[in-house]
Amino acid sequence: MQDEPTSTELTEAVADFLRNEIAPVIKGHNAFKLRVAINALDLVTRQLTLEQGSDAAETARLMQLLGTQGSLSELNHALADRIASGEVDLQTPGLAEHLWQTTMDKLAVDQPNYGSYKRELGSQGG
Repeated sequence: MQDEPTSTELTEAVADFLRNEIAPVIKGHNAFKLRVAINALDLVTRQLTLEQGSDAAETARLMQLLGTQGSLSELNHALADRIASGEVDLQTPGLAEHLWQTTMDKLAVDQPNYGSYKRELGSQGG
């Protein structure tokens, strides 16, 4: 275990510094590049914060759905193989729910401000 500050705290601090101190004084193409860098830091922060939990939940769903154990990568490959062979389809109990939750978890990291994602969160009460 690393001492503080954590990786998340470091990426948040750098992004906040760039956003609040540097961005207001940068113009033109450099301002655009700075926004890209800030967005990258925000993405890394969300990955550090959310990815482990969502990966664990996805793995658990896949193990239940497939009735087998393995790494997340192995389980996703197995699911893809079963879908490709026709053994599993959207009528398979739990598959649609798994795909939906996996998509929502990925959007929470990649695009948390995406309008449809936010709308769906609101409809779920979350």
